[in-house]
Amino acid sequence: MAYKAEYIWIDGTEPTAKLRSKTKILADGAELPIWGFDGSSTNQAPGDQSDCVLQPVKSVPDPIRGGDDVLVLCEVLDIDMTPHRSNTRRACMAVAERFADQEPLFGIEQEYTFLKDGRPYGFPQFGFPAPQGGYYCGVGDDEIYGRPVVEAHLNACLEAGISISGINAEVMVGQWEFQVGPLPPVEVADQLWLARWLLYRVGEDFGISATLDPKPVKGDWNGAGAHTNFSTIAMREGYDPIIAACDALGEKAEEHVAAYGADIEHRLTGMHETAPWTEFNYGVSDRGASVRIPWQVALDKKGYIEDRRPNANMDPYMVARLITDTVCSALAR
Repeated sequence: MAYKAEYIWIDGTEPTAKLRSKTKILADGAELPIWGFDGSSTNQAPGDQSDCVLQPVKSVPDPIRGGDDVLVLCEVLDIDMTPHRSNTRRACMAVAERFADQEPLFGIEQEYTFLKDGRPYGFPQFGFPAPQGGYYCGVGDDEIYGRPVVEAHLNACLEAGISISGINAEVMVGQWEFQVGPLPPVEVADQLWLARWLLYRVGEDFGISATLDPKPVKGDWNGAGAHTNFSTIAMREGYDPIIAACDALGEKAEEHVAAYGADIEHRLTGMHETAPWTEFNYGVSDRGASVRIPWQVALDKKGYIEDRRPNANMDPYMVARLITDTVCSALAR
């Protein structure tokens, strides 16, 4: 019997890439082949040389269609089988392989905002809802909007075998978060992209969309980030490597911020639990710091750090590559 394979890839839209997908029907037992697509329609090729190639790199059960159907995450290649310029996965792979002996692990907290009729879900047609305060991890019809979508997305991720480790309502109305990991650099990015695709796809069934806009509502409202938790085996065994990791990130702060998502200056203002994007600091239990050392880590003298700067719209391949390279290079000295 034939099965359906949903080929999913990251396009070339700038400054923030979009997810694309299309369905291939395959004979029972057939392996996943490479497949072509029109790169001129995805900002990845000119019209007179429009062919690009999809190279399957990860497949998981399709929780939407069920049965033997699968979701297939793909890299984008040029027709000479080399990585396309929009392919950030290969560079992440190279860094992950170089520092594999340090056993880097990531846990990413993906915040997002539901939209309905062009405004955040739960915002009235005119004006604003009550100020922030009761929405974070809240409960009740007057404070929580979109829970059925969130629960459906959670179940879909679990059925797909994605290492989703939790969900919660966030600070702004209609804003939520899910967490993926802990996983190695490439795997956490692969799974985060698949979880994003499932979020958008599940939302279709409810007539609700999701955005990774880092500042969906201007003014006194929290932005949306992708707080990135990171450790190496040395950090998991001692505190000095924790401090060395923070210092290393500070030395390359500008390079990191430039690659942590478009419009980062709109979110990292020094307010709403952020540090200014032009500054770098770290501290224990400080959610206003660029990098937070959890209090339990300071108490245990080992563990992980949380880089609070990445935007919700960041490319996880780029963020995982930069953090791995910066910290592991410093710890290897």
